Amino acid sequence: MRQEPTTTSYALLGLLAFDESTESVGLTGYELKRRADNTLRFYWVSPAMSQVYSELNRLAALDYVDVHEDHGGGRTTRHYRITAAGRRALEEWLADRPPEFPILKHSVALRLLMGHLAGDPAMRDMLATYASDLETRRAELTAVRGSLGDAEDLRFPAMVADWGLAYYDAERAIVLELLTERLG
Repeated sequence: MRQEPTTTSYALLGLLAFDESTESVGLTGYELKRRADNTLRFYWVSPAMSQVYSELNRLAALDYVDVHEDHGGGRTTRHYRITAAGRRALEEWLADRPPEFPILKHSVALRLLMGHLAGDPAMRDMLATYASDLETRRAELTAVRGSLGDAEDLRFPAMVADWGLAYYDAERAIVLELLTERLG
């Protein structure tokens, strides 16, 4: 039985699609994980290293990635490249499958839900820390957005970065309102 790709599989295919030049031997699982950490973490869960490898195995079984093994230096290193079939599957997923509705998995909101157990001072501290963390994350994403520039071939990643920046601004405004209006 063929295992259909997960959303994480498609995310990894998409990251591989940015590296389709004929000179490239592809990315190792470690390099793909680093790319995921540097991009996906702003708007999707960056998969664990073990999940990267399990998804790559799934994609290889579907012939959506090619695996090139390098046996140099006494150890085997695998490099992964998206195949034409993988590219078609990714394009079909992008164009034909409706997106799943986002699931809000928000640890700050979860803690605030139970805030009566810790009290106002603890909730104030938590929200103030979160507001500060949002500023830090926004600065990191601002740097990413700056690196994308206004190149036409990077306009969609730039749109995602702009969306993320607006999200951080809105999220921070909500937190500051909670701090000043509700916890005063």
